[in-house]
Amino acid sequence: MALKDARQGEGMTIEEKLENELKNAMKSRDEIKVSTIRMLKAGINNVKLEKNIKALDDPGVVKIVQKQVSEHRESIEQFEKGKRDDLVSKEKKELDILLAYVPAEMPEGELKNLIAETLKEAGVTSKSEMGKAMKAVMGKVRGRADGKRVQGFVSELLG
Repeated sequence: MALKDARQGEGMTIEEKLENELKNAMKSRDEIKVSTIRMLKAGINNVKLEKNIKALDDPGVVKIVQKQVSEHRESIEQFEKGKRDDLVSKEKKELDILLAYVPAEMPEGELKNLIAETLKEAGVTSKSEMGKAMKAVMGKVRGRADGKRVQGFVSELLG
C-alpha cells in the first residue's frame, strides 16, 4: 500500500489519476465528482472503442477533457439564459472538476503575442483568411486556450 501511495501523482497517466480520483470520490461519497469522472471515463472509453485501441495517451485524454469543458461552458451559458440557477450551479461544479485535468489557460498577454507572431509567420493579413489563421494559431496553442477566446483575439488583431 505504501508503494502505491508513493507513486500516486508521479509518473501516472491521466487515466490512472482519474481511476484513483474516482475511488477517493466514491469513498468520500462526493456524488458530483463521481458522476463527472464517470462521464469523463465514458468519453475516453468511447474514443478507445471508435479507434479500436486499448489505451489513450495523455494528449488524447486532454483533448477529450477539453471537449467536455467546452460543452459544460456552453451548457452554463444556455442554463443562465433559461434562468436555471440549479443547473448552472451543478454544471459549474462539474466544470471545476474537469478543469483539474487540463493544462492551465494561457495568460491574455502571452496569447495575444503568440497570435500576432503566428499571423505574421503565416502571412495572414485579413479576416477573409480566418480559417488559415485559426488553424495556424490553434496548432501552436494546443489546448492552453479556448477556441472561442482565440477566435476573438484573432478577429481583433485582423481588425
